[in-house]
Parts: sequence; C-alpha cells; structure tokens
Amino acid sequence: MGLCIGSLGSSIACLFGNAFCSLCCAACPACKGSTSSRIAYGLILLVGLITSCIMLIPGLEKTLAKIPALCSGGSKLTDIVMPSIPSIDCQKIVGSLAVYRLSFGMTIFFFLLSLLMINVKSSKDFRAKIQNGFWGFKLLALIGLVVAAFFIPEHGFSQTFMIFGMIGGFLFILVQLLLSIDFVHSWNESWIDHVESGSKKHGYGLLFFTLLFYALSITGIVLFYIYYAPDRSVCRLHTFFISFNLCLCFILSIISILPQVREHNSSCGLLQSSFVSLYVTYYTWSAMSNNPNVACNPSIRSIIHPGNSTTPSPGPTRQQNIFDPITIIGLVMFTIALFYSVFTSSRNHRAKKLFLSSSSTDYSTILDDTSVSDDQGLLGDEEERTGQHVVDDERSSVSYNYSLFHFLFVLATLYAMMTLTNWYEPAKNFSTYNNNYASLWVKIVSSWICIVLYIWTCVAPALFPDRDFS
Repeated sequence: MGLCIGSLGSSIACLFGNAFCSLCCAACPACKGSTSSRIAYGLILLVGLITSCIMLIPGLEKTLAKIPALCSGGSKLTDIVMPSIPSIDCQKIVGSLAVYRLSFGMTIFFFLLSLLMINVKSSKDFRAKIQNGFWGFKLLALIGLVVAAFFIPEHGFSQTFMIFGMIGGFLFILVQLLLSIDFVHSWNESWIDHVESGSKKHGYGLLFFTLLFYALSITGIVLFYIYYAPDRSVCRLHTFFISFNLCLCFILSIISILPQVREHNSSCGLLQSSFVSLYVTYYTWSAMSNNPNVACNPSIRSIIHPGNSTTPSPGPTRQQNIFDPITIIGLVMFTIALFYSVFTSSRNHRAKKLFLSSSSTDYSTILDDTSVSDDQGLLGDEEERTGQHVVDDERSSVSYNYSLFHFLFVLATLYAMMTLTNWYEPAKNFSTYNNNYASLWVKIVSSWICIVLYIWTCVAPALFPDRDFS
C-alpha cells in the first residue's frame, strides 16, 4: 500500500516538475530546452485564443442552457428533479465580457512571470527552473487566475480593462511595426544579393511582389472612396484619412528611390515602400471599420449584397457578425506576428533593436547580448541524455530574454482580446457591440507611426552619415 502511494506521489511530482515537458516530447526528436519552453507558452496562449473564440460563438448560451444542471434557469425539469445541485450563470461565461475576464487572468499570469524573470542570466538560477519547468503548478496558477477573474464585480471592470487592452494592443502593434520594417529590409537585402549574384528569378520576384503590393494598395484605396466615403460632406473624417495616407504612401515611395537616400542606404527600395503602403492600407481600413457612424461604415455583407441590406438606423449601435473579414485578417496577422515575435523579438539582439540600445553599452540582462551555450552545455552528458530529449542549452547563459518574452505575451494577450472583440466597447449582447472613436484613433495613429518609422530608417543614414546604422 505504501509502495502504491509512493509511486503515485512520484508520478504526480513528475507531472508538476521539469520532467513533464520532457515526457510530452518523448516521441519527438531532441530539442533545446529554450525552444520547447517557448513552444509550450505559445500553446498556452493559443489555447486561450481558441477558448476566447468559442466564447464568442453566437447562440452558445442557449446551447449550454440545454445541458441539465449546468446553467441556472436553463431547464425547468432540472429545477424540479435536481433542485439542490448548484448551477452557474451561463451569461457570464459567454460573450465579450467573458473574453475580457479570460484575458485578464492570462495577462496577470504572464505579467507576474515577466516580473519574476528579470535579470535571469543562466539556467543555474532557480527562476530559470520555474521558466522551463513546474508546468503543472503554472497551469494550476493560470486556471486559478482565470477562474478568479470571473468573480470580479462588473462595476467598471470592463471599461477599465478595455483601456488597458487598447494601450497594450497599441504597444503590440508598434512592436510588430518595428519587426515588420526590419523584416522587409532583410528580405530586400537578401534578394538583392541574389540578383547581384546573377539570379534572374529573384529579380522577377522583387518586381512581382512590388507590383502586387502596390496593386492591392491602390485597389483598397479606390474601394475606400467608394464604400467608406460615399458622401464627402458626411464622411469627412474618412475622406481625410484616405487622402492623407495616400499622400504619405506616395511620399515614402518617392523617398525610397531618391539618389541621396540610396547613396547612404542602398537597402531602401520600392519593395519596402510597397509593403509599408499595403500595411498602412490595411490599418486605414481597420480604423474606418470602427467608426460609430454607420453611414460611413457599411458592413461587409451590405457591400457584397447591396440589395439585401436595409437602411441602417441612426445611432452609434450596429449589428455585426463577430468573425467578420477584418477580425479574421487581424487574427491571421496576430498568429504570424506571435510566432515571429516568439522566436525573434525575445532574442537579445532583437531586444536591442526594440529598445534602440547599443551593443557597446553595459545594460542589465534584459538587454544583454548573451551567447548560446557551448557545445558541452548543449549536448550534455550521455547519462543525462538517457531518456531525456529536451537538452539544457542555457547552462552558461540564457538564449533569450525571459522577462521580455513574457512581457510580449502580455501585449499579445491584450491585442488578441481587442482583435476578437473588434476593439468594440464590451457588451453582454452580441447584437449591441458598440464602435468607439478610441479604437479608430489607435489604429489610424498606428498607420502614421508605421510611415514615420519607415521614412526614418531610410533617411537616418543620410542625415547622420557618421553613425553606423547597420
């Protein structure tokens, strides 16, 4: 009996310790511990995203009410047969308010980990063991935080957390703008090197994608004038946004090919400007879709089937499908940005780009450019590798910033929350989601910042020729 209890206790200890991640990867090829941990945290965020999508399914509350003894007031037969069994209010576990509470619990979870992991230098630190192990305890803590979030009184919670969501979502957009501009510069440099080496297909590829991005941008701008600014006197704000961003995209395209700019920064070109123009076009569309004025903000269904649409009623409230094209595109961009940020932004050289730090400056470990562990630490002893497929590659130094990694997940959680709720003011009823001007300005300002950042990356080497911007 004691042997059985001891075996059960040791099994539970393995579940809640470092062996849990190794057990999950036992059938997989050997991988680094830093990589497996990031994948595990990514899966946690992905599960939260899927759960939030399920909470937003229309008619879910009625479906749950049919389950016996689950929802309060869901079935009269249940109240008669099983009156003593406690039930829950299903209105609290569906809708945008439920997404807010789920996201609140996940935000607190990642934020606490971000604070806890400040100045972790190697896997010898006990906090590194918390980062890469104790998955059972961390999952229980996450579930506890999420459950506790559903008991927070509503008095001002949703409106207050929406403000934090907008700020966090805006910061996540800025991070991805920086990484997107860095990505397109790296893409252009790589293909230009192939073209200079005599590769014609890369030259055709540059031309194809440049024309494609510009064609999509011009098409979008024309459609914006037709559907989002049909009456110039009523939709003056949309007319200004479209025209102003069109002029800015034209200006940044001209700057990209100026001889003075190309002389000091050969990486600037039309591929980057076309990519940025398409990026700005999307955010212009996303911003205008949050305008409370329904006369200037038609639904996608009314655009595709104008004959079936009815005249919108005046007022700031409108009915809209939760998973409209803008939300779907936003989720796709979020997924790509998430994986890109998980495996690039949290690395220390990426952190220097995000914080504009110099490699010669002595910063804390959050910004330190630590190297990957040596071969001995990467491979480990044969005795340690027996039955162990997850290898500790951070014995001498961490391979990515733990604190920055979790902080990016905080921003990603808030951005996902705002994207799923379409940046609307939270409501209990799916048919009364409210547009708001705050989300409109967050997105349109993001598009302007994107243009400013790109122009700066082009003209900075020409304005400061003595500085090294490589």
